[in-house]
Parts: sequence; structure tokens; C-alpha cells
Amino acid sequence: MEFPKLRPRRLRKSEKIRELVRETRITLQDLIYPVFVRHGEGLVEEVPSMPGVYRYSLDRVADAVKEVRDLGIPAVILFGIPEEKDEVGSDTWSDQGIIQRALRVIKKEVPDMYVITDVCFCEYTTHGHCGVLHGGEVHNDLTLENLKKQALSHARSGADMLAPSGMMDGMVKAIREALDGEGFEHIPIMSYSAKYASAFYGPFREAAESAPAFGDRRSYQMDPANRREALKEVLLDVQEGADIVMVKPALAYLDIISMVKEHTLLPVCAYNVSGEYSMIKAAGRLGWIDEKKVMVETLIAIKRAGADMIITYFAKDVAQMIIRGEL
Repeated sequence: MEFPKLRPRRLRKSEKIRELVRETRITLQDLIYPVFVRHGEGLVEEVPSMPGVYRYSLDRVADAVKEVRDLGIPAVILFGIPEEKDEVGSDTWSDQGIIQRALRVIKKEVPDMYVITDVCFCEYTTHGHCGVLHGGEVHNDLTLENLKKQALSHARSGADMLAPSGMMDGMVKAIREALDGEGFEHIPIMSYSAKYASAFYGPFREAAESAPAFGDRRSYQMDPANRREALKEVLLDVQEGADIVMVKPALAYLDIISMVKEHTLLPVCAYNVSGEYSMIKAAGRLGWIDEKKVMVETLIAIKRAGADMIITYFAKDVAQMIIRGEL
């Protein structure tokens, strides 16, 4: 059949018919909201490069999570900013570490919120790298030992899921074995399996105070030019026991999300990162784009590519649109 009998515009004529045939939808259940927590009292600090995103002190973080819960967003992922840093990031496995204390507060005040913790070291080390330094380089296997301590500490403090993000070889296997050995076999691992050495992380590094003091992270995060390597990383994590695999960033890596979705049966998470968020916010404030429409189009593109869930700083904004019936 061809024109004039075939007229695809018939299914675009009104919003009602467009809604009926819409293939991809953003729902509240797709969303995970990042939360930054730090030591101190009475602090709700807006991140200058991320309008609408805040760092919360321990006495305010429960209120922030309640707001997320009340919007119907099912999960948060926690990032901590410690009071003191050291060479190995020992705050990450301390019983009085910032994430451990935040977990206990949130689980007491908002017990129905699903809490994921980022498992890494860059926010906690004086050098800003994602592991133990040896000869000026991040030593993979020494870092694995500390990752196990961090993972167990988070599990003991009430984390529902762990998300290792350092791109260390063998990190999923090491964490899975540590968790299972201590009776935490029920806690899933969402691995940052294909995490690229991206320029889109700049605003996050300001928010988490995690910029490297020297060099960069290209010796452990992936080269943005590589595609097949992402699938290799993902399949290794699947083999090691990951429950969910992640692609980060999202918008410039839609082809990677799509490829991963086609080659694994695990749920796929995409991280709509800080630079992607801040560009849209900045252009919206300047009146160059319609911020809401571009936000929605971005998230739809990420989901259309194959993401089952999206970590995004837009989560609260899009949740409000869903509640108002605008999506």
C-alpha cells in the first residue's frame, strides 16, 4: 500500500490519537534521584553549576528524601562529601562515615524509600582519584580490598542496593563475594559497567568536591571513542554477578545504551549526568530553548534507546509534570 491510501498523518491528527499510539513513555517508576549529603547542620546549599540541585547536611537530608518520596519517585542514589579526606578514603568504610550516618537517618525517617549508594572513593580521597594510589597510578587490586570494606559498611548501615562506580577490573566479583560472605546475598549490585571518561561530569565534580588533584581518570574510565569495549565491560560484569548494568553518560551514548540492551537480559540503567542537566538548565534560563520540552525529549530519547531506569537530576521536575498530567 502507498500514498494516497497510506497516510501516516492520520495517527498524528490530535493529541488523543498521539497518546494512544505513543511508543515510549516516561513514568515515575523510571526515575532515580541523586542526593548529595555532607557534614554540618542546617545546610541546604544549591550547587552553582546545577540550578535546583542541593547539598544537604545530615539533619536536612531526610526532608530532602521525603520530598522525593512524596513525588512518587521510588529510589534515590546517595553521594557523600566527608568532613575529612585522606589518601585512601577511609571515611567510606567508617561506621561514622557520611554515607553510613545518612543511611541510618534516611532509613529511620523515610523507611519506604529505596536507597542506592554510590561505591567509590573520589569524593573521599585527598587526591580525588577512585582508589588507592601506587606510584602515581590507581592500583586496581589494592582498591578492590577497600571496595569490599566500603560495600560491607554500606550494607550494614542499611543500603538497599550498591552501585560501584570506579571502573576497577573485578570490582563486581569482589563486592559480590564480600556481600555473600557476610550474609548480604539479598543486596543487589548496580554496576557502572560502561562509564566513560567524559567531559560531561564537570558540574558533578563541583557538587561532590571530587575533581582529581592531578591528571585525569582515563586510565580506568573508558575512552569515549570506543563502542565494542563497552559491551566487553558489561558482559564481564554480568559474568561477575551484577544485577543491573549502567551506561554513563546517557545522552551522548544512546548507541551504547541500545547495544547493551540488545546484548544482555539484565535491566539497563542510564545516568543522565550533570553536564547534560546543566546545559539544558542554562540554555533554558537564557531563553534559547524550551527547558521542559527539551528535558522531556532527552529523557524519552534515553528510554527509547533501551534504558529501563534513569538516574537524573531532572527527576523531581519531570515527576511534577507527571503529577500535573502534563506527560
